[in-house]
Amino acid sequence: MSDQPSGQRVLVVEDESNIASFVAMYLKKAGFGVIVARNGEEALARADSESPAIVLLDLNLPDADGIDVCRELRKSSDVPILMLTARDDDVDKIIGLEVGADDYLTKPFNPRELVARVKSILRRTVPAERELESATIAHGDVHVDHGRREVTVADVEVQLAPKEFDLLWELLDHRGLVLTRDQLLERVWGYTFAGDTRTVDVHVRQLRRKLGDSCPVVTVWGVGYKVGPEAKVAQA
Repeated sequence: MSDQPSGQRVLVVEDESNIASFVAMYLKKAGFGVIVARNGEEALARADSESPAIVLLDLNLPDADGIDVCRELRKSSDVPILMLTARDDDVDKIIGLEVGADDYLTKPFNPRELVARVKSILRRTVPAERELESATIAHGDVHVDHGRREVTVADVEVQLAPKEFDLLWELLDHRGLVLTRDQLLERVWGYTFAGDTRTVDVHVRQLRRKLGDSCPVVTVWGVGYKVGPEAKVAQA
């Protein structure tokens, strides 16, 4: 029996029918509903009409680049996005994360790992504790409202991707502590196995770009990240 809440559906955006069928089979066995889109145009339409819990997005589509589809989805939705890519190129992965993807898997991948990633992303998407709905944290000019999932800097709202928000909250919620990249992968992405820590670094870089001098995230070289004192500016 699935450990996911009932009614959760996965939108699989994949033009290769054998891969789409293979992925759909494992997801269905894990208890998910599956919607399949064969190209970018269909993916955007299905995402809008079907309201999936998560999108598995192939980077190579016949009518569009998956990165462009991801960017378009992010204009109107915070739905979690897991990129699937045959390109073993760090640049493509980093660009995907920067435009709003939550994570990526490189083909060929283990279908059990795919299901585990989907489950962990979805677990982290829904707050487990009711009190988080009204929780807020202020640090210098940065104010974070967890219930509204809003971040403001000096009263000006800043748009963050879902995992950027979760990473900022996790670090602020553990002020005074240094969190390693592996700890952040487990706490924010839900991994219980060694993951690719570059995912964390890319998201930190995005936080620094978007929050500017008010970004509270400080690198602890050779260890991980922490929140610096309110009077200090994060160092590059």
